[in-house]
Amino acid sequence: MAKSAAAVDTKRLNFISCVMPLKRFGVSLEQELLSKFDRHIKKQDYPTRSKAISDLIRKDLVKNEWAKGKTVVAAINLVYDHHKKDLISKLIDIQHGAHGLIISSQHIHLDHNNCFEIIILKGAPKKIKKLADKLKSVKGVKHSSLTAATTGKDI
Repeated sequence: MAKSAAAVDTKRLNFISCVMPLKRFGVSLEQELLSKFDRHIKKQDYPTRSKAISDLIRKDLVKNEWAKGKTVVAAINLVYDHHKKDLISKLIDIQHGAHGLIISSQHIHLDHNNCFEIIILKGAPKKIKKLADKLKSVKGVKHSSLTAATTGKDI
């Protein structure tokens, strides 16, 4: 016999509360906002509103870490044409100038012309942002994105 969703969620919450104590609190929202939120989290396969709200809070805390200049981690994603003259040497020179920030990088050949590179960094947010801006401005870089993350220490 299949268990109800409430029974499964209660079992999951009981397990989580053994690992990390939970605190319940009430939230009052307009019905329309709550309906939109429920549709939104359903599309993202959240098991509960609590999990979705926890993720929203953590996302805001990560923004705060970046704003305060705390040590953070990040990923820079680059897509570029490796046939572009001097592009690879410029990207490597820029990265070597930031060796204290870069933890790891991976280079992937997407096809005959295009490469994808992911660079993992740890350090001061301003330095990470400056490096990301410097890399994306190199002629021949087709796409660049910076993904902000946390070391997890304060969250």
